[in-house]
Amino acid sequence: MEAPVQLSFPLPRSLDTRIYLHLTVKPKAIVVLLTTASVEEAASPTPLGSFVYALPDRYNPAQPLSTPLCTVEPTLEFATRLAKLLARRTQRPTYVGNSISFASTGLGGTVEEEMEAFKKVVEVALSQLQPVVESAQAPSDGVRASPV
Repeated sequence: MEAPVQLSFPLPRSLDTRIYLHLTVKPKAIVVLLTTASVEEAASPTPLGSFVYALPDRYNPAQPLSTPLCTVEPTLEFATRLAKLLARRTQRPTYVGNSISFASTGLGGTVEEEMEAFKKVVEVALSQLQPVVESAQAPSDGVRASPV
């Protein structure tokens, strides 16, 4: 998948705001850019927010390493969690830019609203990354499992 994928889906618990996801998969890395916009704001640019780099740790595969490259405090934790999760699942270095705003959600961005949005972003991103995830789970030593 060399061409970027651009998707939008509703921000959970919000009336007219959508999450916009831009996904680029290269042979050596994945880039995910996220933002939110209402119908009125869709044509205007939004600031970058946080930008995080995560890579799989071959010595501790359950804990990818990450470093923030650009930090904006309200968006940093979301970007870091997403970058680590995608790096762990795909076994590829992952860059995540996040400028999602929860101001338009029903309660203004509670933990539950943020978690619901995170789950939706993960669901959509992993559905697009399914071939990459499957290749990461395949045996890398050239030996294939025989069917039982």
